[in-house]
Amino acid sequence: MEVFIRGSEIAAQHGLILVDTKYEFGNKDGKIMLIDEINTPDSSRYFYADEYQERFDKGLPQKQLSKEFVREWLMENGFQGKEGQKIPEMTDSFVSQVSERYIELFEKITGEEFIKADITNVGARIETNCLQFLESIL
Repeated sequence: MEVFIRGSEIAAQHGLILVDTKYEFGNKDGKIMLIDEINTPDSSRYFYADEYQERFDKGLPQKQLSKEFVREWLMENGFQGKEGQKIPEMTDSFVSQVSERYIELFEKITGEEFIKADITNVGARIETNCLQFLESIL
């Protein structure tokens, strides 16, 4: 609960409501550990606080930052995760919208500008980062 409360406080400081989330836990050496997706838009829904009450009063869906719109797009395009269904191809435009929402959430929560990485040589960047990480743990 303390993680959710702290996440809610941080969200509120930036004009958002942390509506709900899921936390993933693991067991290492007999200790329960929080391990993944801590208050991320993949596991949480954030509503805009400034519009919340008005939308609620009018029965309108809340404006939100989460991956819910991806789920909705998948369903609109005939995919519900059922056996035998083929995942529809996402257009470049839709993928850009996904990125823009995640960037907006990053900027709102951190108060920092998101700076996109150079993508001209992703493979080399991944290799360099992996090697640096391996050196740091040896």
